[in-house]
Amino acid sequence: MNDLFIRGIKINFDEIKESSYVKDIKSIGNTKELIFNKNVTFFAGENGSGKSTLLEALAINYGFNPEGGSKNFSFSTNNTHSQLYKNLTLIKGTRPAKDGFFLRAESFYNVASKLDEYEAINSYGGTSLHEKSHGESFLSLVEYRFWGKGLYILDEPEAALSVERQLTLLIHINRLAKEGAQFIIATHSPILLALPDSVILSFDNDKISKIDYEQTSSYQLIKTFIENKDYMLKLLLE
Repeated sequence: MNDLFIRGIKINFDEIKESSYVKDIKSIGNTKELIFNKNVTFFAGENGSGKSTLLEALAINYGFNPEGGSKNFSFSTNNTHSQLYKNLTLIKGTRPAKDGFFLRAESFYNVASKLDEYEAINSYGGTSLHEKSHGESFLSLVEYRFWGKGLYILDEPEAALSVERQLTLLIHINRLAKEGAQFIIATHSPILLALPDSVILSFDNDKISKIDYEQTSSYQLIKTFIENKDYMLKLLLE
């Protein structure tokens, strides 16, 4: 294992304001500390389970712009992030990351616009990301902008990608992790979750716990549907 840039998180839940919606997220409330020991860590769980909320807070605490981008990005179009980042303590490695990026699917358009404004397209393949499809622009970002020895925090990256492109992303993540990059990714994708030598943390059942790939709801539901398609469709639609 490489010396990770973020080795863990301490959650100071008692200090969160009672008026914050975070107080109602039991998975976060029942967790005092998380330890990262692999170059790739996945946050998995149902919508509303807290995975994206914690991922966002982690990224902001580390110094990333709440809407995404590198540490050099400073803009705001819709201030909706929680104040949880103020109640986290990051356990950092002995060396700082040489690069980093926070990517969230819901605000990727805003990040692409800022890249044009900063005239930084040469660092992203030489073409404005707005001139490509959502999926192609995202993969250009990963291919041309992400490096080994960097910290990359991704919130549901599969939202922009076809199944085939998710496989391409899987290849990039695996390559970069072997070059020393650290990824922390919130995802529903059973393709991404299958990455070898990674850790999956489930936010379901009102706690955060390490689980195996085959225990994820993403894998179980897809497997059940494919193996019992006709039965499932009849059950759901009739």
